[in-house]
Amino acid sequence: MSFDTRAFRQALGSFPTGVAVITALGASGRPLGVTVNSFTSVSLEPPMVLWCLDKKSDRYAPFTKSDGFTISVLGAAHEAVSARLAKPGSHSLEDIPLIETELGPPALADALAFFECANEAVYEGGDHGILVGRVLRFARRDAGAPLVYFRGRYGALAET
Repeated sequence: MSFDTRAFRQALGSFPTGVAVITALGASGRPLGVTVNSFTSVSLEPPMVLWCLDKKSDRYAPFTKSDGFTISVLGAAHEAVSARLAKPGSHSLEDIPLIETELGPPALADALAFFECANEAVYEGGDHGILVGRVLRFARRDAGAPLVYFRGRYGALAET
């Protein structure tokens, strides 16, 4: 029996996810970013989160070798930023409003929440790496609708 990878991916897309941008400092010290929908909490004590990145990504080495990264949870207004940073080679944060963090990798200025993380571990996960971060600092806004991804398309949830 053959395994239909495309159908598998489409089935996974039936699970709506939030969207985040992860930032790190590249070898040159300049920040770079990538869009992910594979962000989740791992532990409250100690505070830890994880996200996944394709090993074939041109951003794999900079993120897995960095001392830390910042996760910005995207709001409905971030669709263009998300699409831009999801493309291969489009990792520059130029012209995106940012705020400085103590760790170094910037956060998106108008993110719904952001988490500054020390790079705790990288695990093998098939064709992806699983990056675990220890949350050092975080902040959140009290307003804003989240950007979601469902069946290959962006959407938003109504703010309550």
